[in-house]
Amino acid sequence: MGFFDIENLQSNRIINLPPYVFTVINRLKNEARMRGVDIIDMGMGSPDLPVPEQIRKELTRAINERHVNRYPEGGGSIELKRAVAYWYGKRFNVDLDPNDEVLILVGSKEGIANLSSAFLNRDDYALVPSPTYPIFFNSVDIFGGALYNVPMLEENDFMPDFERIDPAVLRRSKLMFISYPHNPTTVTVERDHFKGIVRFAKEHRIIVSHDAAYSELCFDGYKAPSFLEAEDARDVGIEFHSFSKTFSMAGWRIAFVVGNADILRVLRKMKSYVDFGVFTAIQKAAIVALELHEDIVQETIDAYRRRRDVLCDGLAALGWPHKKPKATMYVWTKIPDAFKHMDSKEFASLIVHETGVAVAPGEGFGDAGKGYIRFALVEPEERISEAIERLKKL
Repeated sequence: MGFFDIENLQSNRIINLPPYVFTVINRLKNEARMRGVDIIDMGMGSPDLPVPEQIRKELTRAINERHVNRYPEGGGSIELKRAVAYWYGKRFNVDLDPNDEVLILVGSKEGIANLSSAFLNRDDYALVPSPTYPIFFNSVDIFGGALYNVPMLEENDFMPDFERIDPAVLRRSKLMFISYPHNPTTVTVERDHFKGIVRFAKEHRIIVSHDAAYSELCFDGYKAPSFLEAEDARDVGIEFHSFSKTFSMAGWRIAFVVGNADILRVLRKMKSYVDFGVFTAIQKAAIVALELHEDIVQETIDAYRRRRDVLCDGLAALGWPHKKPKATMYVWTKIPDAFKHMDSKEFASLIVHETGVAVAPGEGFGDAGKGYIRFALVEPEERISEAIERLKKL
């Protein structure tokens, strides 16, 4: 027993937060490991592939530069922002001003959280599709905004219907979060989809936050569009990109957000109070990543595609309902009929307890994910094949 009664000293904002989905998964994995179980970990989307050699070499070189240990420029070095703008023009044919329309982040999760902090008051609604990446709704709860969940239902192909939202809610709405290719459902869209989003946002004067973390992990000829490709998109929104998935740099904590200069100016002001930016050597390595993007990313895409095929073929043989994804590093599957009496946390607990295969329970991504689980393709093909063999025991 400590000196403080910590439970009563916590702020209301942290007491009211649900357990983070990956905290739950880690507890289940650790309990199984204590029993001597060999865990095949397909829970968290933490890339196991190595960072490409050229990027690692640049980090090694840059870390020995004079003054590299000093505080970096908070919004990112101008060299990296120029590299982002150049890559964006080449990849999406979108011209960006590196000074005002590009901001470097300590990972996109940090940037998204600070966005809610910078714009939401207690009575402001944020429109958040459900299920979704947890930081979207958690950041709204943490910083005191009003959360409005927009269900993504299988009968609607997991597409949120913003048009059915109560007009009274829309009048108080300030932010909307979207994400394509989508985590966790893996849903993808074509460029024309964003036209409706822009029209809706302009009509109701709502800021659009588009998370495009998986835009480069696409298969079978699909190529993800940018939200900023839509006409007038820059008038209403911003777009987040991450080095974590594309280049397997998850632990390096670097990302960027681009788009509306006024929105980014406010976000940068908020960030200036809470962080000093990304370590300069990592920023230099990120420049190399963007410069060599076309040469080094295909190998990563091919690895995830092969893993996807092994898992999806195995799940099909088991009769587990799912759709083979065209993008992301995940497979989203409905709980099989034999276990539909369970919620997703119970089913995920059963799987790891009985088979040693760790997955993410769907409800950790929002209430609309309760009947589903998510597999992350972060194990080699032979381990995924072994996971399928273990799942047969259920």
